[in-house]
Amino acid sequence: MLKRTLSGKLSALAKQFPVVAIMGPRQSGKTTLAKKIFKKHEYVSLEEPDERAFALADPKGFLRRFAEGVILDEVQRTPDLLSYIQGIVDRESIPGRFILTGSQQFHLMEKVSQTLAGRVSIVYLLPFSLSELLGQNTVDPWEIDRLPPKKKKPIFSLEEILYTGFYPRIHDKGLVPHDFLSAYYRTYVERDVRTVANIGNLDVFQRFVQLCAGRTGQLLNLSSLASDCGISHTTAGFWISILQAGFIIHLLPPHHANFSKRIVKSPKIYFLDTGLLCYLLKVRSPEEIPVHPMKGAIFETFVVSNLYKAFVHRGERAPLYFWRDKTGHEVDVVIDTGKSLIPIEIKSAETINRSFFDGLRYYTSFGAPVSKTGLLVHGGDLLCQTERFIIRPWFQSV
Repeated sequence: MLKRTLSGKLSALAKQFPVVAIMGPRQSGKTTLAKKIFKKHEYVSLEEPDERAFALADPKGFLRRFAEGVILDEVQRTPDLLSYIQGIVDRESIPGRFILTGSQQFHLMEKVSQTLAGRVSIVYLLPFSLSELLGQNTVDPWEIDRLPPKKKKPIFSLEEILYTGFYPRIHDKGLVPHDFLSAYYRTYVERDVRTVANIGNLDVFQRFVQLCAGRTGQLLNLSSLASDCGISHTTAGFWISILQAGFIIHLLPPHHANFSKRIVKSPKIYFLDTGLLCYLLKVRSPEEIPVHPMKGAIFETFVVSNLYKAFVHRGERAPLYFWRDKTGHEVDVVIDTGKSLIPIEIKSAETINRSFFDGLRYYTSFGAPVSKTGLLVHGGDLLCQTERFIIRPWFQSV
């Protein structure tokens, strides 16, 4: 098993809190990680009908079996169990006694937060980051504005990893990406995620998800989405929240620093896995990506999702934003460290063009708290510093 960045944080939290919840999409490695870290805990999958029936019918008797610690997998299947866990940890607050995993945070997160407030620590595990997949030590994302040492280029190409995506099972088992992602989409997105929202019309929901894929890297326009899909504005907003809760998409908010009153206020939509994105865009092979009209958006999605994982897999909130004013100036990503704002431009081209730095030059001209150093992440191999900007290759985006 490849080392997950979250491992150390997970172990530390289990020494402080009686309940630790690992949230993330199906097939992101939650169960594997939990079993590896908490080897002495018993394991119960609440997907199993017998265990789920027992937990629902006699929750006290079900939980009485696990005095020494237990991993309760897919706990969203029995949300009422959380109230009984609360009673147990209030009587005996043993650190790390209950390890919960869940793949749907829409209703579960509200239930966990309300029922186990002050007793639970919640962390998120997404599919592999690039550094995890390569078996490399993770870099502190808070220090991304420093020139890193050169790393060896991966054996796979950029197009291959964009097409394959980062779900662990594909890489662990050597599966054909299209076959895995097709099955994953049908079982998780079409069945599980749709069921949470009680969405009856599968055809309309499929069209909605595909329309979202075609808009990755763009400003979220709910009116346009609703019109193109034939649904109401309210329904479009609700379905976006469902995809977000199911860890399918991430909404990147705009940064509201007072550099301009004429700033764009809508978030940008990104898919969290480029493999699933390519499947929805009907990309059939890595060779199609260089000539695909959405090549730039796919690459931008890859960089943003990798940055997002760099923070989330450390157990931290990702302070990621974008900046754009209504006169056309923009920066793809802004990292708000609290002390400074680090701008990042993303370009899929292998060859560096002077115009790539236009947005960075404009944004850094505002002065403090904007960092004097901006970053350019590109689709080539070049790692260097020019003027006051750091150029990073795709395989060292963070």
